[in-house]
Amino acid sequence: MRFLHRTAAGVAVLLTTLSVQGCGYYYQAARGHMDLMSDRRPIDSVLEDPAADDKLKTRLAMVLEARSFASDSIGLPANDSYTTYVELDRQYVVWNVFAAPEFSVEPKRWCFPVAGCVVYRGYFREEKARAYANGLADKGWDVHVGGVAAYSTLGRFDDPVLSSMMNWDDTQLVALLFHELAHQQLYVKDDSGFNESFASAVEQEGMQLWLAARDDVSGIAEYRENRARASAFALLVGETRGHLVQLYGSELPAAEMRLAKEQQFDLLRSAYEVQKASWGGYSGYDRWFNQGLNNARLVPVATYRRFVPAFRALFRDAGGNFDEFYRRCDDLAGMPIDERHEQLMALMLISPGDSIPR
Repeated sequence: MRFLHRTAAGVAVLLTTLSVQGCGYYYQAARGHMDLMSDRRPIDSVLEDPAADDKLKTRLAMVLEARSFASDSIGLPANDSYTTYVELDRQYVVWNVFAAPEFSVEPKRWCFPVAGCVVYRGYFREEKARAYANGLADKGWDVHVGGVAAYSTLGRFDDPVLSSMMNWDDTQLVALLFHELAHQQLYVKDDSGFNESFASAVEQEGMQLWLAARDDVSGIAEYRENRARASAFALLVGETRGHLVQLYGSELPAAEMRLAKEQQFDLLRSAYEVQKASWGGYSGYDRWFNQGLNNARLVPVATYRRFVPAFRALFRDAGGNFDEFYRRCDDLAGMPIDERHEQLMALMLISPGDSIPR
């Protein structure tokens, strides 16, 4: 599930608090990012290195092409982000911790100096993320730890391409690039739903242009099919989330509510099996279900997709012009959060597909 494990925008920007050496969390974030920055290697030098892997060279050359396309055709920032490469010693660059109360789908939020309040807390080492999550679980929280392949520093540093990003196919890799650059284009403090949905919408519209420009007919068909499956998955999860909201608002005793909660997740698993049967053998979401279900597992799905239909409707209303689209998104970003979300919900009525029921 690419859209579930993607960005940790609040992690690296914590370098602004580098002077807070006494705080272990801030220190690991700063140290982890500094290590990445020191290991960067210009992609051009990798391409000229006779000892470098040929497959890696081919993919990095495509990254540079997509990087130029992002600025020239999608209007995303033109800077040195994603023009360098880092070979990691691990599968993921960061592990995010998500948490929610046992009887609520509202996520726990962590607040940071630059990124504002976000619905995850990121660690550069998996064992530290799991130790923190275990501590929350001991206090009764539902928790989930998910690895991410990339993160954005919101344009404050020249973000590198990471070896963790190379685990995906070409289409997923370019989509990730567009998504992360979109965070540099626009980011609103304290509104993870807005930020991730905006970046996801830019990614989707950008990928349509990228694949069309390459005359990749089969790629366009495959991308649309993957997006349709992602929408169906998100709808299933969103419906369960809605049922849980009603359940948690009831006055059932804790033991009965706990049982009813598990029944809702069992129904979600059954609904997924029915949905999967229509996908011709595609089983890409099995891993998500096999990791165990709880309230925290729902958080990334809702965060990344909640307002995507609204932004796509706004893009169409802007005539498919990215500059005009960004201008209108800037206007939304300047509103108080309640008014901003009201506007987005109104746009959702124009384009209800992909929505996440509240």
